[in-house]
Amino acid sequence: MTARPAPRLTRLLEALLDVGTALDLRSVLRHIVDGAAELTGADRVALVLADPVEGGLAEIRTPGPDPVPKTAPLLRVPIHVRDEMFGELRLTGRPGAAPFTVEDEQLLRVLATQAGVSIGNARLYETARQRERWIEGAAAVTTALLTEEGAGDALTTVAERARLLAGASAGVILHPTAEGGMAIVTASTPDDPDGIVGATIAPGSPVLEQVLGGEPVFIDDSATDPRMTTHVRNRFGPSMMLPLRAGGRLIGTLALPRRRGGRPYTDLERLLATQFASQAALALVLADARRGRERLAVYEDRDRIARDLHDLVVQRLFATGMMLESTQRRPGADDVRDILGRAVDELRSTVREVRTAILTLQQPPAGPPTGLRGRVLRETASAAARLGVAPSTHFGGAVDARVPDRVADRLLTALRDALADASARPGVSRVEVTVEVPARSPEGRDGVRLRVVDDGAGGPDEGRGTTVTWWAPL
Repeated sequence: MTARPAPRLTRLLEALLDVGTALDLRSVLRHIVDGAAELTGADRVALVLADPVEGGLAEIRTPGPDPVPKTAPLLRVPIHVRDEMFGELRLTGRPGAAPFTVEDEQLLRVLATQAGVSIGNARLYETARQRERWIEGAAAVTTALLTEEGAGDALTTVAERARLLAGASAGVILHPTAEGGMAIVTASTPDDPDGIVGATIAPGSPVLEQVLGGEPVFIDDSATDPRMTTHVRNRFGPSMMLPLRAGGRLIGTLALPRRRGGRPYTDLERLLATQFASQAALALVLADARRGRERLAVYEDRDRIARDLHDLVVQRLFATGMMLESTQRRPGADDVRDILGRAVDELRSTVREVRTAILTLQQPPAGPPTGLRGRVLRETASAAARLGVAPSTHFGGAVDARVPDRVADRLLTALRDALADASARPGVSRVEVTVEVPARSPEGRDGVRLRVVDDGAGGPDEGRGTTVTWWAPL
């Protein structure tokens, strides 16, 4: 016995339920289109958006056959979200070229009314999710800056986190130059990093007045905007330039360009990114103050140790030496004269070494490592907290002498990305980092190779870990 088709009212209720329970905007739109097709039996249903930017979509349609426009029945029903025209349902074609009925239109209008409510809810949900992501990102940056060392690392942390949150092609930090322009001092970009660090906005550029004044600048297309003068602007489209300002002081500017043809930033994204930049600037100031206090504590500790060495150790060693010398001069000391002489020489040598140590302690501590080896070790040490395990690091060849700074910067960006990916994989208990030079390419060219291996789940061979290899010519 053939089952009777479900009454249209039942199908309408099912469609309303599907549309009303979805939270993701794309899912809501898909349920609207599927529900309209199910209710009317139309061959083709399209939801055409009034604003093509909404959700990055222009329309959603069923995969049905293209109807013949001149003969296919057509039904159009608008969808409003509050007082805003969101889009239009367009239905074409029915079996046997039957026309759409008044009942079809009434059912669709009910569906469209619920669709408007659900789309509004989906927007609110996405707005809440975006705010939550940016708030969590700002908190993560603050935590990282207050627990890690090095101003260069701090700027990179801000640029990288902002790039990920904004869905940007690059995250860069600019500092004012002595000539009155601005230069990119830090960049986080996986797409095309060459030539970005060091790029400058020339003095007199119209955008500088706003940027140096601490005002955010929003650009629709970096490649064509006459205010942009950097030689890398042709790579990018929509962009934001946000002041890193705290305590009335401009620390720098955070720029977040998307690739050419990318989706423009929404008003909400601009607001959230501006708030993130303010929070990051405050965190940078606090981190710098913390490092200053730590340096002061180190200086005070070194001074105390130097005083103790001078007041206690050196004086006692000198007094002991004087006692031994006087013993040498006593009658009957010939049997032990050589031993006493060697002891005096040792004490004198020890006094000289201790005094050298005192002078060293009185000098300011050395700055952060500048060689590639030291920078790699610092990067792996910083990642240990996120990974839950300290990476094992190996070097092959004269990496400090053979690898130029421009290649070293790119290697560190690749290492940072690989360690971040490893920290996101479950079950990581071992991470090995290897840097070797020279490392030949298949074509026989000399270069430097970075290899990062972890044993986390979800690798290419499921459970057998992941290996990331990066190579660049020298």
